Amino acid sequence: MELAARMSDETTGRLLAVSDLHVRYDENKSVVDRIRPTTDSDWLIVAGDVAEFVAEIEGTLDLLSQRFAQVIWVPGNHELWTPEQDEVKARGEERYRLLVESCRKLGVLTPEDPYPIWRGIGGPVRIVPLFLLYDYSFRPSGTQNKDEALRLAYKAGVVCSDEFLLHPDPHPSREAWCHARITETEARLTALDDDLPTVLVNHYPLVRTPTDVLYHPEFAQWCGTERTADWHLRFRARCVVYGHLHIPRITHHDGVPFHEVSIGYPREWRRHGHPHGLLRQVLSPETAGVVR
Repeated sequence: MELAARMSDETTGRLLAVSDLHVRYDENKSVVDRIRPTTDSDWLIVAGDVAEFVAEIEGTLDLLSQRFAQVIWVPGNHELWTPEQDEVKARGEERYRLLVESCRKLGVLTPEDPYPIWRGIGGPVRIVPLFLLYDYSFRPSGTQNKDEALRLAYKAGVVCSDEFLLHPDPHPSREAWCHARITETEARLTALDDDLPTVLVNHYPLVRTPTDVLYHPEFAQWCGTERTADWHLRFRARCVVYGHLHIPRITHHDGVPFHEVSIGYPREWRRHGHPHGLLRQVLSPETAGVVR
């Protein structure tokens, strides 16, 4: 099944982004209630970690899809968890495909759909939603392999809940699933038959550098893969959108802006508020026509 993205207004529509809504928390549900477009032509990128339970993911995306002209979603690690309390027991690839089908019923675009072209402010660009996971290659300094990195994380008491809740079925491991997704996605991107610049959207940063500021460096191994380190250059990114780190900011890599657009947990945003606002406008009129 293919979906056609709704047309964007070439003069007023804004391309906005957010991630890590974590609506399991009531305070974050209140944040979602405040997320609104500024024009009828605004599109919204949701870069993963909406919630853990399928019903909450679907309900939140349904609400946002009614407000915005188009919603584009990529999965975070939390959407792929299979919590005991969730009525939906699907795991791994089956869970991901179930969420993709839910999105299609809502008119929400996913990494499995044709990449839409944004023609509003800052366009035209091709928006590329990615689902790539991680492969433990962002290992702590001094570790030689995944086993050493995990031992260090367990010793420090810094272990991602993915180790218990994110099942890779039918793949033998999370890193095997990651490598399968990279191979498939790389081929798809290489086959694009035009030179349009892109907005690359992934839950995890495509380069390792943003993880350097993590308070617990052991956590970086659950934050991406070295295999995408040059994708922002190879695939003509005008900008990259990601979340996961709960460190909202803009960094630049090889001249390309990387937008970390997470809301995060209430205990985090209570300290500093939302310094970039609830939504990030990731393209501006000045970026139109800029190809790196």
